Parts: sequence; structure tokens; C-alpha cells
Amino acid sequence: MKYNRLIAVTGQSGLFELVSSKNDGAIVKSLEDKTTKFVSSRIHQFSHLESIEVYTLADNINLADVFLAIEASTEALPGSKDVNAIKEYFGKLNLDLDFERIYNSDLKKMIKWYEILKKADVKIEKPVYGEEVAEEAAPEA
Repeated sequence: MKYNRLIAVTGQSGLFELVSSKNDGAIVKSLEDKTTKFVSSRIHQFSHLESIEVYTLADNINLADVFLAIEASTEALPGSKDVNAIKEYFGKLNLDLDFERIYNSDLKKMIKWYEILKKADVKIEKPVYGEEVAEEAAPEA
């Protein structure tokens, strides 16, 4: 399963793999219980994980950068109930997150999503944009 195929769906908990898209929605597979279902785009919105950014005190960073920092950390993940412990944990990751603009529920969601990704054994990859794609696609002479 590739990181760039993963989406979040409004109104649905957890993460999903995009199996197929249709004019009126998408067929998705849950990373948690492996069920496949159709989700209507008339009712729900879809967000690719690789397109989600997180507020920092400087430039925004990609969600994958947060996941990679969690992965590299030696700190144990905090429980999902204690917001202060979660903020303290993210503060130790040295990402300069802007806690005034990030909702507490989003901090909890990042922890939950990371746990889901690890259980599903998904390799977290930073998205590749623009020139980097052209360099990779260009054949070597």
C-alpha cells in the first residue's frame, strides 16, 4: 500500500486507501478493518494525506514531515485523551508547530493516524512536487 493512495474522508473516522474514483464518489478501503465501501462525494469530502499541511511558526510543513518526526523520535506516543501531554510531545519534536492555529482535535488525529499507519505497515513518504518529478521522470543519457 502506497502512502500517496491514502485519504481521509470527512464524517468517517480513520484512514482509507483510494481503490477507485467515480464521478459521484470513490471506492475506499479502510486501513483499520480492511472493509471496502463506496463513499459519495455529494456527502463527504476527500483529503489526500500527501496534500495536508500543518501550521508552523514559519512555513507550513507537510503532514508526512510530522509523521517522519514521530517515527524518528525516541519518545513514547502520548495517550489520546490528555491534550497537554500531546502538546508537550509535539513540542519535543522540534517542528515549531503553531499551537494557536492547530486545533487540539487535529493534534489528537495526527497521533491516531500515525498509529493506524504503523499498524497497517505503511511506509511514510514525503510528497514529490514540480521539478523533483521532472528530474525523476527524465531518462538518463
